[in-house]
Amino acid sequence: MFEEFIQLFDDPRIRATAIAIGSIFLAFVIEVVVINALRVLASRTETTLDDLIVAALQRPLFFSVIFFGVLYAGRALGIAEEWDARLVSVLSTLAVLLWTAAALKIGTAVLRSASRHARPNAVLQLRTVPMFDILLKLIIIFVAAYGVLVAWGENVGAWIASAGVIGIAIGLAAQDSLKNLFAGIFIIADAPYKIGDYIRLNDAGLSGTVTDIGMRSTRIVTRDDIEINIPNSVIGNDKVINETAGPYRKARIAAKVSVAYGSDVDAVFEVLETVTRELEGVAENPAPHVLFTEFGGSGLEFSVLVWLKEPRLRENLVSVLNTRIYKALAEADIEIPYSKHDVFIKEFPEGGLKPTARRLVVDGQGGRSEHHAEAPAGARLVAKRDA
Repeated sequence: MFEEFIQLFDDPRIRATAIAIGSIFLAFVIEVVVINALRVLASRTETTLDDLIVAALQRPLFFSVIFFGVLYAGRALGIAEEWDARLVSVLSTLAVLLWTAAALKIGTAVLRSASRHARPNAVLQLRTVPMFDILLKLIIIFVAAYGVLVAWGENVGAWIASAGVIGIAIGLAAQDSLKNLFAGIFIIADAPYKIGDYIRLNDAGLSGTVTDIGMRSTRIVTRDDIEINIPNSVIGNDKVINETAGPYRKARIAAKVSVAYGSDVDAVFEVLETVTRELEGVAENPAPHVLFTEFGGSGLEFSVLVWLKEPRLRENLVSVLNTRIYKALAEADIEIPYSKHDVFIKEFPEGGLKPTARRLVVDGQGGRSEHHAEAPAGARLVAKRDA
């Protein structure tokens, strides 16, 4: 009976089917047993690098075993040599693509992990990771392209010889992409910002936290939790304001307020210093402080200076601080001056009567009052504005 079972494999179709089924079974065994065992071992370490490597290797290992099974199953069927070569080329191309994707993920993970444990003067740091990541990806993609050409039996030397012509054609067809690529390299080398910084683009009018510096674009997340991809060439030609650069990650805001002449300056200082206490998002060091900046046209000008823990909190804290200042001054009966406009309208009445003047006073609260006065001869329309 055993001999009869062995004789079944003399049939090429049964042998090919057995090889295919066996490769699929072996692939599942590797995924269930080997990969899961590696995951358990990786989970016991403090770093997450080995977890990322195991996750990246799972799919290439699984499909590579199946590809080998398909290849040998085809040869067991006795397919023609021409079709065998094409099958090898197709399976090799698929394998190269899978392993290339895994290599890109593993390379990026290794670079980021190494940058976190790098010495202060090391070449590989958090801010230089994107540059090395770009170079590593280019090398991996070049090797993958070489592998695909070899798999299809192409003459690589001829491709290299014609690289100059191909480079010119690609340069003309992908000018914007090349601009973004070189701008990305210069941005990383010059380091106007790094991942995690809060930046503002002066001309583009965009602001947000940098989450990634890639080959083509830089990604930022705005205060509205919206991710924006900005081409590197746009950033390279714009004025970049890095609000988190400097000795520490803080930003200062100045809330300006005016009080009426005759107000008690000491009382104003006390009220304005009180509003900054226990304000969420405001740093304790440097401490908030109040400045009497100038004698304005309508009142005494003060500035309330506070430091924010995060620049992205600027808009919310400006609103909260202005609200507190207004309420505190109102409770202390300290007047906030407003603009007053005096409008003089002079006209000649009909009938040759002496011209009269009407003075219309409009204050900042919408109140109006009208005064009549005698106007001199030849008077004309005059408008006067008092700040």
